[in-house]
Amino acid sequence: MPGQQAPRAGTNVSLADRAYRIRRHALLMGEVQGQGYIAQALGISDVLAVSYFHALTYRPEDPEWEGRDRFLLSIGHYAIALYAALIEAGIIPEDELTSYGGDDSRLPMSAMATYTPGMEITGGSLGHGLGIAVGMALGLKRKSSKSFIYNLFSDGELDEGSTWEAAMSASAFGLDNLIGLVDVNGMQADGPSRGVLNFEPLAPKFEAFGWFVQRVDGNDLEALVTAFDAARNHPGRCPRLVICDTQMAKGVPFLEARERNHFLRVEPAEWREALKVLDEGRMQ
Repeated sequence: MPGQQAPRAGTNVSLADRAYRIRRHALLMGEVQGQGYIAQALGISDVLAVSYFHALTYRPEDPEWEGRDRFLLSIGHYAIALYAALIEAGIIPEDELTSYGGDDSRLPMSAMATYTPGMEITGGSLGHGLGIAVGMALGLKRKSSKSFIYNLFSDGELDEGSTWEAAMSASAFGLDNLIGLVDVNGMQADGPSRGVLNFEPLAPKFEAFGWFVQRVDGNDLEALVTAFDAARNHPGRCPRLVICDTQMAKGVPFLEARERNHFLRVEPAEWREALKVLDEGRMQ
C-alpha cells in the first residue's frame, strides 16, 4: 500500500514540480493494485502538467462549470495518468488515491465519465476521442462559447479511420477551438506503432487536412508551454495539433531502460523502488 504522501503543493509551484507530483500520484496508485499502464502515465505527465497548470481554464471546486475548457482523454487505459493530474489539480481529493481500481471507487482502472469528476468522456474503444472532440467543439461554437476542447489521443489511434474522418471534419467546420494532443510513444497493444501501421510522416498528413501542426519533445516542459501557447493563440480559423514525442516510463530510469511494452510489468517490490528513484531524481 502507498506510504507517506508528498507534501501538498501550494499555488506558486513550478511545472516541473507538478509533473513530478503527477508521476508520484500515478506510482502510488499503481502500487495499490500492483498494475496499471504506468509507463504511459510516466511518459505523459509533462503534457498533463502543462495542460492543467498552464493551459486549461477550469474551477477545481466545480468540475462541470460551463465556462471551463474540456480535456478529453480518448485513451481510456491512460486513466491512471489523468487521475493523477486531477488529484494534483484538486478536482479529486488526494485521499481517494488509495481506492484506485477498488470496488465502488470513483477511480476505475479504465476511464469512465459517469464515475469520475473531471473525466469528460468514457474512453473505452480507441479511435473515438477525436470524433467526440469535434462534436463538442462544434457545439461550443454554436453557443458562442470561448472555451477550448483539448483531446489527448495516442499514436495507436492513428490506425483508426474514424480518427482521420474526424480530422477532416474539424478542418471543414473551422474548429479553431479544438486542440489535439497526440502521444507518440511508439508502442501499442500489437507492438511498435510504426510496425503495426506506419503513420509517418505525421505532421504533413495533418497539415494536408488543414490543421496547424507543431511537433515537440513531449517531455520538455518549456517546449510544451511554447507549443500550447502557439496552438491557443494561432490566428487561423483551423484546428490545432501538438504532436508530443514521449519517453515511456519517463522519470524512473530503470523502467525507462526496459524493453518497450504496451503493458509494462512492475514487480511488487519495484513500486517502492520506483518511488525512491523518482524522489531522488527530483532532489538532484
